[in-house]
Parts: sequence; structure tokens; C-alpha cells
Amino acid sequence: MGQKFGLPTALFAVKCYVAAMLALYISLSIGLERPYWAFLTSFIVAQPLAGAVISKALFRLIGTFVGGVAAVAMVPPLVNAPELLTLAIASWLAICVFVSLLDRTPRAYMFVLAGYSACIIALPSVDAPGDIFTVAILRVQEIGIGILCSSLVHGVVMPGSITRLLLSRVDAILGDAERWSRDAIATEPVPELEAERRRLALDVTELHQLSIHLPFDPSRLAPRVRTVRALQDQLSMLLPLGAAVQDRLETFQSAGGTVSPEVTTLIDDCRVWLAAPEADPAERHASAETLIARCSALEPAAGPETNWTEMLRLSLLARLGALVAVHRDCRDLRDQLITHRRQPVTPRVAELLGGRRNRELHRDYAGAARGAFGAFITIVLGCALWIGSGWADGSTAVMLAGVFLALFCAFDNALAPLKGFMIGTMIATVLGAIYGFAILPMLDGFWMLALALAPVLLVGGALMSSPRYGGIALPAMMGMGSPALLAATYSSDFASYANGSIAQLVGTWFAIVMTALMQAAGAHHAIRRTIRAGWADIAQRANLMRAPDVRGWINRMLDRIGLLAPRLAAIGEDSGRPLYDALRDLRTGVAIGELRQLRLDLPPGQGDALTEVLSGVADYYRSLDPDMPLPSDPALLDRIDGAIAATTEYPQPAFRREGTLGLVSLRRNLFPEAASYRRAA
Repeated sequence: MGQKFGLPTALFAVKCYVAAMLALYISLSIGLERPYWAFLTSFIVAQPLAGAVISKALFRLIGTFVGGVAAVAMVPPLVNAPELLTLAIASWLAICVFVSLLDRTPRAYMFVLAGYSACIIALPSVDAPGDIFTVAILRVQEIGIGILCSSLVHGVVMPGSITRLLLSRVDAILGDAERWSRDAIATEPVPELEAERRRLALDVTELHQLSIHLPFDPSRLAPRVRTVRALQDQLSMLLPLGAAVQDRLETFQSAGGTVSPEVTTLIDDCRVWLAAPEADPAERHASAETLIARCSALEPAAGPETNWTEMLRLSLLARLGALVAVHRDCRDLRDQLITHRRQPVTPRVAELLGGRRNRELHRDYAGAARGAFGAFITIVLGCALWIGSGWADGSTAVMLAGVFLALFCAFDNALAPLKGFMIGTMIATVLGAIYGFAILPMLDGFWMLALALAPVLLVGGALMSSPRYGGIALPAMMGMGSPALLAATYSSDFASYANGSIAQLVGTWFAIVMTALMQAAGAHHAIRRTIRAGWADIAQRANLMRAPDVRGWINRMLDRIGLLAPRLAAIGEDSGRPLYDALRDLRTGVAIGELRQLRLDLPPGQGDALTEVLSGVADYYRSLDPDMPLPSDPALLDRIDGAIAATTEYPQPAFRREGTLGLVSLRRNLFPEAASYRRAA
């Protein structure tokens, strides 16, 4: 409890209060029409980390401006055709939701804002279309003041540093990764290994999300985003490499074989090195190169007489050497993150930074279309009910429903946060009545207003920083600056207050109903789509004739694993088997990339056996059904064994080695229970 509601929480609450009062004071001072927009925007933008506040503020400013332009473009020409205006607003919101769901970064907030800002501006203005330009300018000004005030207070006054959080997370993730690799290459089974492996996949996704805000961090010593991207790439390589070494060791043990004393000693030395890698880059590089050289020296040569045990040993040692190299690279990149110099700390870091690029993410087009359709139909039905009922405040209900559908469209189960908003809105309604008709009428001047609001806003700001209560506290704080409350402050009109409050509750309830109808089986369908997307990706990649993009494949699969884990937990299913299969598919895709690259490097006519294998893999994954996944086709095993025999006949030793490594990995991934490979007579 002390950690949750300690000094950082108190400081965040005070900054939320100061930002809200500053935004309200400026809005009232310059005579803006509806200062509550500045008030509630300051709470929406608030974040404990300065970089997140500033980036979110920038995205919100852009989105609000674009939404205002869209509203001005739609309302005047279509105001006499309410059906067309409804379709235009609904279509605009649907397009923005669709794009935001495909983006899947904090930047997506900009598209969401562009969509629902148009609803906020356009829907209440249909009765006075001639004033739409003025209304749009005022809304943009009011929201902009709230954004700037929140950014100023949270970004300047004792700002929370993303850099500090990022570096601490990097240290923790590297420690976890090194512990997982030690456990993966241990000669004895280690419990909880699969859970550690899945956590590493989620850690890579977390680093990506943090790095989005890094350019906005006010710290002048903030690391460069490209270094974080390079570190993500290297961390991603650990999963297939560590799993490959673990599988080869388990294969030796299950077959009753033993690892040679030289290999056992090498593995023990690698585990010792992973437990405490040297702090000095030069010493770390030298010790890593020594281990890699020992792995290479113990590798058996691949050739026609190489048996299955020797092939497994070759694969084990090659993957072990690559695993050590990647851990060395991760530590070098960590040193680059904490240095104050822009020059690479080692020549290897220069190579890694030169080869990095933006992280590829999984794109769920069907899920994005589903979310867009939900937003579209919500606006259409809401406007039909509003126009049919003739309720003057119906525009507020439709506006809020559209806002909620846009905000929570990325959630697999949006009902939970929407119910939190409903509870928070009900709390705000009660507090608004107490303040609007019992406390505020007795006050005189802004400073008395600020003092009167202080207790509720400070408590609410503290609760906003809590994951448990934040979903209720935020709408409650937004409701404290609602139209109903501030209108009551000046007019004491209870009927206006009641209508406004009812409209907010109806809008939230309508959003809950529409979400329940549109997302009844959303999580199950999302899981199926994510699994099928990985299979389709493998099937497509297997037949391509260009250079493989192994790094992009690993990033997309890790992103899919990061999406699967919470979705499986949400529906109460055991995540172990599906995520294990996804990791197996990840390793299969890496092996496919190795074989495709080898096929490009081989002289014409020597890659026919590899083409048959890759074609068989594509056919197998293309035929899979998530509800009834079939075992691998035995005919594909025969193709793989035939390709192994063909590759061992290559005259070039390097080609024999690469072919053996890729085909052994593919065989172990697709046929882990198959008998040992034996060369056909």
C-alpha cells in the first residue's frame, strides 16, 4: 500500500489538480464558451511519465485539429440531409478507428482523436450549422489549452523520466533473459522454463511501447530510439536460439545418449559466463569470442557419412555459439544506452545500429474492420434513436457512445473499462449535484472554487495512478468538469443538470450494449485470427524466392505471442499449449528463412530438394485449422530426410553445414517424436 499511494502518487495527484485548475482559469479568463473541455482534457492527457504526457499531448493536438477540420467539412453541406450527415460522421469515425487498430502503437491515439473529435464538434452543432466553424475553433482552443497545461505541469514540474524507467527495465529484462538462457541450456530440466520464455516475449513488446515516447522525454541524456530497436532485435533472437539448444539437449537425453565431456564442460562455462558477463566491453568480447571459438572447434563436419547424433551435435554447438554472441551484443547495446556519447561503444554496436529498422508488428485487418464497423453502426443507430425521439440532449448520448467505441475498440473485452466509466459517471453525477447545488452557489471567485474542488480532485488524481481504481477515477474526474456541473455553477438550473447527466449515463449504457452485441465472441475470434495469421505467414514465406526477412518474421511472431497471452487469460484458457505452439512456429519460420537463403546461394539445380521441402511446409501450414490442427504429414518427413541426404552431398563445406542446420531444425520442430534420421540406402 505504501508503494501504491506514496510520495510519487501524491505528487501526481497534485500535478493533476494544478494542471486542471490552470486550464480552467485560463479558459475562464479569456471567456471561452465551454471551459470544461479544457478541464477534463487535462485529466485525459495526464500521465506519470513526462515523455508519455508530451507525446500523448502532441498526438491529441494533431488529432483534435484534424477532427475539427473534418467536422467543418461535413456539417454545412449535409445539415439538410440528416441521413447523409449521419453516414458521413459514422464513416469518418469508422475510418479513423480502422487506421488506429492497424497502427497499434501509442501513435494510434492520434487517429482515435481525429475520429471522435469530429463527433464532439459535429453532433451538438447540427441545430446551428452556420456556427460550425466558430464551434470548431472554440473546441480546438479549449482542448488545446487543457493539453498544453497538462503537458507543462507534468513535463516540467519534477517530471517522471521515461529514460530512467527504460534503463531499469532493460537491466531487469537482460537479467531475466540471461537467467532463462542459463536454464534453457542446463543439462537438467528447469521448472517454470516455459513461463520465463513467454515473459521474455512480452518484455520485448514492452520495450517497443516505451520507446515510442522516448523522443519526447525531457531528459537531455535520453538514449536514442535506434539503440532500443537494435536491442529489441537481439532480444528477439534469444527465443529461437535458446529453444533450439534446449531441444537438442533434450533429444540427446530422451534417446538415452550422453553429451561428450568436452561439450558438457563448454555448456557449463557458457552458463557461468551468462551468470556474470564482464562489465568491461573488451573483456566481455574476448571471453565471448573464446566460447564461440570453442563451439566452432567442437562442431563435427557435415558430410555424407554424418549420422543423426553428429547432426544434432552440430546443431547444438552452432546454436550455442550464436546464443553467446547475441547475449554479448545485448550487453554491448545496453552499454550504448547508458553512455552519454553518440559514438558506438564497440565496432559490433556500429554494425547493429547500422542494420536496425522499425519493428514489424502483426496487423489484424479483420479485427480492425470489426472495430470500425462497431463504431459505424453505433453512430448510425444512436443518431436514428436521437432523431426519432426528438430528445434535445440526445446528441450528447450519441457523442459519448461514439467516443467510447473509439477509445476502447482495441480492447478484446471492452465491457470492463466501459463498466468502470459507468460507475465513475454515476459517482460524478452525485458529486456534481452536491457541488453544483449545495457548495458552489455559496462561493465567490475562482480561488474559492479551486479550494472547494481540491479535496475531490486530489483524491481522484491519486486514484487515477492506481491500475485498480484508475478506470473509475478518470471518468469521475472528467465528470466533475462536465457540462452539467459547470452549467449549474452559473445557472443553478437543475433540469439542465439532470438532462445532461442522464445523457451521459444513457450514452455510456448505449456504448456498453453495442459493445456487448459487437464483441460477444471477440476474444475467441481474435485468438483464431492471430494463430491463422502466423500459419498463413509461414505458408507464404516458404515459397518466396527472394532473400528472407528473418528479423521481421521474429518480430511479428513475438508480437503475436504478446497478443495471444492476455487473450487466452481473458477467456480462462490454459495459455501453455497455444503459446508453446506459437514458439514452435517461430522457430519453424527461422529454419525456413535459413533454407531459403541457402537456396538462393546454391548453384542452379542444387536447390531442388530444398524447394520440395519448402513447398511441403507451405502446403501443411496452409491446410491447418485452429479448431482441428492436424499432425504433420509423414510425406513431408520423407522430403526433409531426402533433402538432408542431398545437402550432405554438396561439394562446398559451408553449404553442407547451413543445409544440415536448417533441415535439422525443421525436422525437430515439425516431427519432434519421429525416429532418428537414417540415410536411405
